[in-house]
Amino acid sequence: MSHSPWPKQSFSFGLFFFAYYGYVGVFSPYASLFFAHRGMNAGQIGALMSLMSIMRIFGPTLWGWIADRSQIRVTVLRATTLAALAIFSGMFYAKTFLLFFVVMALLNLFTAAQGPLSEALMLTEMRGDLTHYGKLRLWGSVGFIVAVSAAGELLDRFGVAWLPAIAFALLGLVVCASWQLRESAAAHPSGIAPSLRALTRRPEVLAFFCSTFFMIAAHSALYVFYSLYLARQGYSKTLIGAMWSLGVLAEIAFFYFQAPIFRRFGVRRLMMLALAIAVLRFVLIGRFADALWVLVLAQVLHAATFGAHHSASVATLQRWFSGRLQARGQALYISVSYGLGGTFGGLSLALVWQRVGPAAVFYTAALFAVAAWVAAALSFRWQISPQEHV
Repeated sequence: MSHSPWPKQSFSFGLFFFAYYGYVGVFSPYASLFFAHRGMNAGQIGALMSLMSIMRIFGPTLWGWIADRSQIRVTVLRATTLAALAIFSGMFYAKTFLLFFVVMALLNLFTAAQGPLSEALMLTEMRGDLTHYGKLRLWGSVGFIVAVSAAGELLDRFGVAWLPAIAFALLGLVVCASWQLRESAAAHPSGIAPSLRALTRRPEVLAFFCSTFFMIAAHSALYVFYSLYLARQGYSKTLIGAMWSLGVLAEIAFFYFQAPIFRRFGVRRLMMLALAIAVLRFVLIGRFADALWVLVLAQVLHAATFGAHHSASVATLQRWFSGRLQARGQALYISVSYGLGGTFGGLSLALVWQRVGPAAVFYTAALFAVAAWVAAALSFRWQISPQEHV
């Protein structure tokens, strides 16, 4: 068997993912603590943190359109990293809710571009060969776990007021990493590529995005409520942090062994298995919160519900969005799943938490995962060449 060569910019892509998701690992978990330190109340903090999801609804699509239309994606990526760094400096000086709101809105507008654009650049260079995708993408997970662990230690020692300095330094590393990237020539497919509007009207594409919408909505149970849920069960903050780290380590392990796993089982089987495991995972968390070994098992399943699902989604996207549609395809995926799906999941599950109870949040997430499974099954059934996914 011939071995696919590593992309020429492998180090640069790995560095960018490490820096970008390192910033996410610092800012996302601790920003609410910083805002509270600056005197914001619970309602104001909720509004500020919601901007991270809201900007993902339309921000990635905007930047993806600009990048694909201009075909200078590296330049657009660099510009957004510089703009994000400049805007973030406002965190050092803002004191009122209004100023924090403006900073957060603009900051997340620009950072929303960086995940999908960097993935689009890497996928273009790979030219459809995802052999090394997992081993490069795992550096984002490594950056997240290193940053969240180191930042927690630093903030415990020096105080949460140091959060802007730590996050600013990581954004600076993101800027430096973006300057290491180079534009790769896109492959020129035969024939005329379909328009984005035509693609998004196809039933198999609509069903795919419906599936990702519900899958990320289900995962809002983890991103928004998991720590609070475990704290109410009496688990310590140290143990809660260890559970998060375990989930990230599980996804790193999957990304490392992704290529042979996909060769053995195929995209379709892994996608459907990941969605079925998600149903099981959320039921386990909701039903057995008092059994630590069950919670540990549920966190290990993150390898499937995030790692396998994300990689299978990227591979599926490659069927429809490549070449001049590469950035817009990745951006649309982020907007529909993490933007719309994440926002819907957070709001609806918050209502469930208040009116029914904490455990019901995870049972509802399991129902969302069932809906995601059904939509994915329909998508694969409607695809023109389903044998390619068997």
